[in-house]
Amino acid sequence: MALQTSAEAPVPVRTVLQLVGGWIGRLGRIWVEGQITELNRRGSTVYLTLRDPAANMSVRVVGPRGVFDNPAVVDGARVVVHAKPDFYINRGSFSLTAVEVRAVGIGELLARLEQLKRTLAAEGLFRPERKRPLPFLPGTVGLICGRDSAAERDVLENARRRWPAVSFKVETVAVQGSYAVGEVVGALRKLDADPEVEVIVITRGGGSLEDLLPFSDETMVRAVAAARTPVVSAIGHEQDSPLLDLVADHRASTPTDAAKRVVPDVREQLAHVHQLRDRGRRAITGRVEREAAWLAAVRSRPALADPVREVERQHERVLAVRDRARRALGAALDRAGDRLDHTRARLTALSPAATLERGYAIVQRPDGAVVRSAAELEPGDGLLVRLPDGRRAVTVEK
Repeated sequence: MALQTSAEAPVPVRTVLQLVGGWIGRLGRIWVEGQITELNRRGSTVYLTLRDPAANMSVRVVGPRGVFDNPAVVDGARVVVHAKPDFYINRGSFSLTAVEVRAVGIGELLARLEQLKRTLAAEGLFRPERKRPLPFLPGTVGLICGRDSAAERDVLENARRRWPAVSFKVETVAVQGSYAVGEVVGALRKLDADPEVEVIVITRGGGSLEDLLPFSDETMVRAVAAARTPVVSAIGHEQDSPLLDLVADHRASTPTDAAKRVVPDVREQLAHVHQLRDRGRRAITGRVEREAAWLAAVRSRPALADPVREVERQHERVLAVRDRARRALGAALDRAGDRLDHTRARLTALSPAATLERGYAIVQRPDGAVVRSAAELEPGDGLLVRLPDGRRAVTVEK
C-alpha cells in the first residue's frame, strides 16, 4: 500500500527509510551481472562498483576477501555476483553484499553474443536492404575513436592523403572498459544530429574479445541501427567481427580500409577525369570530322560546286527535249499527211465522178434507181442522166 502523507501529517525520515529497507529486504538474494570498476581491497573486506556496461548506472558491492579471491576479479572484468541487497537505514545508502562471484568466461560470452546476434537478426537489424550507400565525396566525416589512438591517425592520415580537402569532426571516447558504450553512443548521437556530417566512422585497433565487447553491446548496436547518417564500422582487424560490423552500413576491415572507403583517391579521380575527357574529345573530334567530310562531299556535288552550270545543263536538256518533241510531232504530221494524200488518191480513183470524167454517164430513174439494162426501159420513160458537169432529164423513144 502507498504511504499516506500530507503537509499536515508528514512522516519522519526513519519511517521512510525503514519502509524502503523493508521493501528492499523482500528482494532476497539475487544474481547480478556487471563490470567491475573501482576495485579496492581493505583488510579482509573488498569494495567495488559493479557497473552496467550498457547504461550509466552502477551499484556498490561489498563482501569478504574470500568471496573475491579469484584471479579473474580485476578492474574491467565482467562478473556475475550472487548478492543480498542491503539498505543502510542510518546512512540511507544502498549496496549489495556479495555471497559469491563468478567470472564470465569466454565461452559464456560467446554464447551470449550468439544469442544476441540471433535476436537482432530476427528483428531485421542486419538486413542488407536497410543499409545505405556512402556519399561519393562527403563534405564532413564524423570520426569516433580512442584518445590519441593509432586508429585515429590511420584514418586521418590515409583519408587526407587520398583527398587533402576532406574535413573531419573527431569525437574521442573510451573504446574499452565500462564507459565505452555510453561514450561511443553519446558521440554517435552528437554526430548524427550534426547536419554537416555526411558519414560516421567508428574505429579502434585490435584487441581481445573482452576489449571489443562494447562494440557488440545491444545498446550500441541499436543506436547505430537508429542513426540517420551512414555508419562505417572499422573495429580491430580482418578476423575481428563484433556485432557492430553487422549493423553498420559498411564494414571496413581496418581503420586504413575505412579511410579508403569514405573518401575517393584524388589521383584516381583525376586520372578518371582525364580518361573521360580524352574519350569525350575523341568522340567529338570524330563526329566533327565525319560531319566535315559529309559537308565536303555535299559541297563537291555539281549542283553546289557550280550552280549556274547545273542550270545551264538543265536548260540545254529542256531545249533538247523540246526539239525532239518538235521533230517527233513534225514527222508524225508528215506521215499523217502522206496517209491522207494516199487515201484521197484512192478515193478519187474509186469515185464514180472519176469514171464520169472519162466519158461515162449514169442513167437513173426519177426515184434515183440506176438503170443497168436497156431492156428495163420502155418508150416514154423519164430518166435522169448524170454527166460530169451535171444532170439532164431525158425521155426514152422508140
